[in-house]
Amino acid sequence: MDLISPWILTAIIFLPLVGAVALLLFANNAAPKRLRMAALMWSVATFLLTLWAFGLQSGGAADAHGFALTNGAGFRWLGGGDGIAGAIDIRYHVGVDGVSMWLLLLTAFLTPLAIWASFTSVTNRVKEYYALMLLLETGMLGVFCSLDLLLFYVFFEFTLVPLFFLIGIWGGPERARAANKFFIFTVAGSVLTFAGVLYIAYFQYAHGDTGTFTLSIPVLTDFASQGGFPLDVQKWLFIALAAGFAIKVPLFPVHTWLPLAHTEAPTAGSVILAGVLLKLGTYGFCRLSLPILPEGTMAWAPFMSVLAICGVIYGALAAWVQDDVKKLVAYSSVSHMGFCMLGLFSLKMAGVTGGVLYMLNHGLSTAALFLVVGMIYERYHTRDINKIGGLAKQMPWMAFFLIVFTLSSIGLPGLNGFLGEFLVLLGTATSSQASDGFTAGPLGFGYAVAAATGIVLGAVYMLWMCRRVLFGPLTEPPHTPDTSAGLTQDLTGREIGILAPIALMCVLIGVYPKPLIESLQGGIAGNILAARMVDAGDGYAGADDADADIVVVDAVPAVPIEPVEDAVNETVITLDAASAAISEGGPGVSGGGHGS
Repeated sequence: MDLISPWILTAIIFLPLVGAVALLLFANNAAPKRLRMAALMWSVATFLLTLWAFGLQSGGAADAHGFALTNGAGFRWLGGGDGIAGAIDIRYHVGVDGVSMWLLLLTAFLTPLAIWASFTSVTNRVKEYYALMLLLETGMLGVFCSLDLLLFYVFFEFTLVPLFFLIGIWGGPERARAANKFFIFTVAGSVLTFAGVLYIAYFQYAHGDTGTFTLSIPVLTDFASQGGFPLDVQKWLFIALAAGFAIKVPLFPVHTWLPLAHTEAPTAGSVILAGVLLKLGTYGFCRLSLPILPEGTMAWAPFMSVLAICGVIYGALAAWVQDDVKKLVAYSSVSHMGFCMLGLFSLKMAGVTGGVLYMLNHGLSTAALFLVVGMIYERYHTRDINKIGGLAKQMPWMAFFLIVFTLSSIGLPGLNGFLGEFLVLLGTATSSQASDGFTAGPLGFGYAVAAATGIVLGAVYMLWMCRRVLFGPLTEPPHTPDTSAGLTQDLTGREIGILAPIALMCVLIGVYPKPLIESLQGGIAGNILAARMVDAGDGYAGADDADADIVVVDAVPAVPIEPVEDAVNETVITLDAASAAISEGGPGVSGGGHGS
C-alpha cells in the first residue's frame, strides 16, 4: 500500500497521455471503430485508477498540510546544484485533499462518457480527435493534483492547446472564430496570472526564512498564514491571479468567449468545457487566492461578489431569450458559475462548501444537458427551438433525461442542484456572522436576496425550453430524424448508457449528500479557510452545538473536521476532540483571525 500511494496520482495524470501516444501510433488507415474503442478503454482505465485512489485517500493518512497520496516532498525538476541555481527549488509535487479528490473523480468520470458520446458524431480525423481528448484529460487531472505553483500553471495552460484544436477542427461553422476568441481571452488573462505567481515566489524568497525560491503551494500557504504578505501586496496579487481565473470561470463581464465556444464546440468539447474546464478557474481561487491571499481576498470579496451576482442575473436573462438550445445552456453556465463564485467569496464554511458542491453539481447536470442537446442535433441537424417541438412523443427516453437534468439544473429538492444553491445562499446571508468558528465575512443578506432572483429566472428559462422542445404539436425539419449513422428515432442503448450514470449521481447526491459534504469540509477548513479560523494564539474557537457560543479550545488537529448535524440556523463546524479540549474559563469569543 505504501508503495502504491506515492505513485498513484502520477499514474492517473499520465495514463491518458500514454493512451494518446498509443493512439497516434496506430496506422493511418486503422479502422475508426478500433480507435474509438482504444480511446474509451484508456479513459475507463483512468477512471478505475481514480476510484482506487479515492479509496486510498479516504482511508489513508494525510501529511501535515492535509494532503494525501503525495509523492513525499516531491522531485526537484528545476533548480539544484551550486550558485544561484541551488537557491531555486521547484518540484514535481502532487497530492490531493477532499476538494481536489472529488474534482479529480469528476474529470475521470466525465471523460469516458464524452468520448463514448462521440462515436457517431465524429467521423473525420478520428485518430487525432481522440488523442486530443486524452491529452486534454491529462492537463485537467494535472491541475487538480499539483502542489507546486509552476506545475499547476503548466497544466493549467496546457489544457488550452487540445481544446483549441478540438473547437477549431471539429466545431461548427464559426469554429475558427470561437477557437481564436477562446485562446486569446484565456492566454491574455494567464499572462497576468503568471506574473502574480512569480511575484508570490519572489516575495517569499526575499522576505521569508527558507532561503530558497520555491513555488511549493503548502510552503507559500504557511508563509501567508504567518502574515508574510502585507495587505497592499495581497491586493495587487489577488488582481493578478484573478485575471486568469476569472476568465476561465468565466466571471461577468469577461464571459463573452464562453457562449460562442460552447455553441461551436463539438458535443464532447462542450461537455468537458462545462463539466471540468470552467472549474479550473474556481479551483484556482480555492487553492491559491483564498488560502495564500486571505486579506486581499477579504478586501476584494464584495466587488467579486457583485460581479458574480451580475453574472447570475445577466446569464439567466440572456439564456431566456435564446432560440438556440445549446446557446441557452451555455448562458445558463454563466449564471450557475456566478453562484459558485458567490459561495466562495462568502468566506464561510457553508458558502464555500456550497460553492464547491455547486461546482460538482454543475459539472454533472450541465454536461448532461449538452449531451442531450448533442443527441437531438445528431438526429435533426438543428438546435433552433422554433424548428423542433413536441419531441416527447417521438423520443420518450430523451424527454425523460432532459426533464431530470433540467430539474437538477434548477435545484429541485431531492436532486443534486438543490443543496449547493441552499448552502451558497445560507453562507452568503450569514457571511457577516462569526458563529461558525471562522471570522466574519464580507457579505450579508442583501447579496443572498439579489442572487436568489437567479434561481427564479433559471426555473423560468429552463422550463420554457423544455415546454417548447418536448410538448405541443410535433415540429420536425424535413427529412428528419436522420438515422443514417446507426441512430434510432429515440435514444439508443449506447446513449442511455451515457446518460444513466450521470442521472444516478444526480439522484444519489440529492438524496444523501452527507458523505460528500463531510469529505469536502476537511479540505475546505484545512486548506482553503484555515487562515480565517477564529483563534487565540495557537488555539481554535469551535462550538459544541448549533446554539452554543464560540468557545476556545487548546489545540487544533491538522484536518479532521466534522459537520454538526441538524444545525439549521447557523452553519457550525466542530473538531472531533473539541469536547475534551474545551477550556474551563467558560465560553467567550477569541481574537480576530488572519483574514478579518
